[in-house]
This record gives sequence, C-alpha cells and structure tokens, in this order.
Amino acid sequence: MRIHAHRPMVMARNGMVSSGHWLASQAGLRVLMEGGNAVDAAIAVSSVLCATRPHTCGLGGDGFALIYSADEDRIHALNASGPAPMKASIDYYESKGLKKVPLTGILSITVPGLVSAWSEALSKFGTKSLSSLLRPAIEYASNGFPVYRSLASSIRKTSYSLPDSIPKVFFVNGAPPREGEVLTQLGLASTLEKIAKGGEEVFYRGEVASQISRYMKEHGGLIEEEDLAAYRAKWYPPLEGHYRGYTVYGQPPVSQGHILVELMQIMEGYDLGEMGFGSPDAVHAAVEAKKLCFQDRAMHLADPNFHQVPLEHLLSKEHTEDLRSRINMSKALPIMSDASQHGNDTTYFCVVDGHGNAVSFIQSIFFAFGSGVMVEGTGVLCTNRLSAFSLDRKKVNHLEPGKKPAHTLNTYMVFKDQRPSLVGGTPGLDDQVQTNAQVLMNILDFGMNVQEAIEAPRWSSRPGSMPGDEAKPYELWLEDRYPGDTVLELQKRGHKLKTVSGWAFGGEEVIGVDQEQGVLMGGADPRRDGYAVGW
Repeated sequence: MRIHAHRPMVMARNGMVSSGHWLASQAGLRVLMEGGNAVDAAIAVSSVLCATRPHTCGLGGDGFALIYSADEDRIHALNASGPAPMKASIDYYESKGLKKVPLTGILSITVPGLVSAWSEALSKFGTKSLSSLLRPAIEYASNGFPVYRSLASSIRKTSYSLPDSIPKVFFVNGAPPREGEVLTQLGLASTLEKIAKGGEEVFYRGEVASQISRYMKEHGGLIEEEDLAAYRAKWYPPLEGHYRGYTVYGQPPVSQGHILVELMQIMEGYDLGEMGFGSPDAVHAAVEAKKLCFQDRAMHLADPNFHQVPLEHLLSKEHTEDLRSRINMSKALPIMSDASQHGNDTTYFCVVDGHGNAVSFIQSIFFAFGSGVMVEGTGVLCTNRLSAFSLDRKKVNHLEPGKKPAHTLNTYMVFKDQRPSLVGGTPGLDDQVQTNAQVLMNILDFGMNVQEAIEAPRWSSRPGSMPGDEAKPYELWLEDRYPGDTVLELQKRGHKLKTVSGWAFGGEEVIGVDQEQGVLMGGADPRRDGYAVGW
C-alpha cells in the first residue's frame, strides 16, 4: 500500500517547531530565530497553546517533557502531573455516597502542574526571561485570535453541559463563536501577566494560589493553599528501550511511556518490511502486541511513590519474548484492558534547535474543557484528571491523598548512534501509544518520511475503562483507507471491526533529524490543527 502525503514535509537547518496550532508554532520559531534555544521556544509554544487550544490544555493542567541537552549529551524526563489533594481519599468520596470519582466538577480536580514545568525547564536549560517567552500568549489572550473550526465546534458542543461561567469566557457577543470570530480571554491574560512578573511563586504560593484555594473552599473543592505550596515538577531519568538498532526513550511512570517501549520491543521480532504496510499480518501483529502491553498497564501502572512498578521486568528481553510468544498470527486474542482511556483533549508539540537541543512536550486538561471548573477571573481551567483514579482499593491505581493518577500522557525520542533521530508524540489519551507506535513503525520499518508516516491510515484497539466502558465488547477500529483485502482477512482472524472516518485517530507531530546532512524534517497531522515550521 503506497502512501501519498497531502502536505509537504517541512525541511530546514536552523530550527524546527511542530505543534497543535499554527500560532504556537510561529511563536516558538520566532524565539529560535531571535537566538533562543529549544527549551525557550518550548515555553513560548506551551503558553500560546494555553490561549489558542483552551479546550485541550491550560494553566490548571498537567505536562510531561523529554528534554535533550546537546551540551550534556543527556536526556531528562520532566513530570509535571498533578497529585490528588491531601483531602482527597476513598473514605471522603464514599462518605458522599460516590462509587466513582466524578468525571467532571469540583471533586474531579488534581493540583495543577504545567506552570511548574515552565519554571523547572527554564531554570535548568533556558536562556531567555519568562516574561519575554510568555509575551505572545499574553497578546493572544488579551487581544484575541481568530477562532478555528474545531475550537468553535468544541465550544458549541460542550457549552450546554458546562457551568454558565465557562461559556461566558469562551462566547463571543453572548453566543458560541463562529469560525473566524475573535476570542479574547482577559482572565487568562491577567494570570499570565502575573506569572510573567512573579514566576511560579505567584502561581503556587502567591496571589494566584490564594485565588485558587479561596475559590475551592467557597465551592466545596479539596485543593488548599498547602497543596499548591508543596507542588514541584520533578526530574527523572527517561525510560530506555531498543528497536532495530535505534534507542527509544520514553516517559517513566506515572506516564504510560513504558507501554510504548514494550510494544516496540515486541514488534522487533516481526519482519514488518517484508509483511508490508497495511497488510493483515502487520496490523494483526501490532494490535495483538498492544493488547498484551495494555494488560501490563492495567496490572502495574500507578504512582511509583505509592506502588512499585516492575519496570526492569516489563522491559526485559525475557518478558518481551514471553509476550510475543502469546501472539497467534491466525487468531485474535479475546483480551481487553481495564485501564484504557480514550479522548482527544490534550495537545502535543516538539522543538529542535540548530545546536541539537530537542524538546518533546505534551500537556492536557484531560476532557474537553477539563473539569468544567474555572477559577473565576483567572482563566485557570482545572483538569479533571482525578477521575482517572479508581475507588477500588484492590486496584494499584486507587485514590490516595497526595498520589498522582496513572497517566496516558507520554512523549518519545528515538536516537541512532547516540544522536537524536526522531522527536515526536501525539494527543489522544489511550490512542497515544497506539498512534506513536504506528508512526514509528511507518518510518523505521516501511521507509516513510515523517509526513507520510503521520498521514498513513491508522487503527485503534478498544474499548477503554472510563465508567461504562468495561461492559463494551472488544473492537478494532480502522480508518477507512485500509485495503478491502486487509479488512476481510482481519475479520477472518476474529477481529470485531468498525470502520471510521479516514482521519480519526491522534494528532501526531514529529521532527526527524538527518545528522549527516544537518537537516531537520518536520511533520504535522492533518487530523487536527497542527503545523510544522522551520528556518
């Protein structure tokens, strides 16, 4: 099956940004062109995305990053996910008569982490001032930007289920905005101005922290000043795996990054190039590997400060071979994970500068518009990530005070001969690992360039574990651009198929690095609003 990309692959030598919105990509590129490095550019991109993709990310959400420092020749993993407030316990929710953490609302909120990610990354690797890097986001929040189609659709679809305070912020002239109307967010602009002047201190221990904790107290929330004051994003060594002579780096727990490494190592045992892209064998083997890896996630993924995650075993050669041996190439396994989650309300971006520094960054508020709770006057839209916890004490990912929920957010970097080769990732919750693995195989096995690899048709193995999902039957969803022969053969092997839109899953952004030529190659997914730019 031959792939014809609808967009050109972007190529440059001095710097490259690929993000989920063109204005964010331009903001990052401007920083690079003015002498900033990849981390400086990443902070500008991240903050502009908070303004231009408010339904997917924001100051009240989480973030994860892999950062490669060319000077150190070392990758650092940054975890800026938020923990449960110290008042959040299973006993508390049970006392409210709840059997599950609510999907949205004031009791679904974790401590925000993204602002701490900016501070940690900038202090460790940045060269510019925070105030200069936040200036584009402040301008777009205060002066407005044109609403694009998917944002207009998201505001319209969710406005009826959100509290009145949320539509008021995102409406234009009292109504859901139409494509092309200009959206301003004065509360967000004000808070960004405060952060630009006072750094993370004002957000976690100063004026903004007081606004957040006071709002929570007045509305029955659990986050207190002490929860905010204690928060710091944390640095960890990245996970490391191997695939066909490449080194694959991922996010350690609480991220599900180890599942991507597991899946790639299983697939190394198959000659995918010989099978061919889109063939029944290639799709079947990857889908079956995904099922087995996600069973591992269900059994083991939790906050490592509360539960030991056996990474050495999960990423070992012996475990990889054991999982691969369970795959029957003629018959689909009747397996579903009870820890999968599906959704689109996250955004990802990557940056590589001319000095070889690289950033792979993902940020989220979980659902569309997160918890549906915005701290009045601040533009801080809170995540509903607490709903990812179980109230079943037998589950490793059960709620405990101060514990971080198991996270779908993950990013990757791929190295060849100890030098960066690919930097990428995608939004899409449970589809993240599945999309990332497919794109990597498209490049490394099927010889596609980064844009072709992104645009190639995808599959998604479902269901997930959000409330109500457990009772749903297993299905394999295929974008409708797969060959008919592949569809028929997968059905014969026992896959319960559902054909969906030809552009349904994920929103991958990738930067490839040709070390020999000194060329950067950027790709962005037409499934969303992403754009790659370089100079």
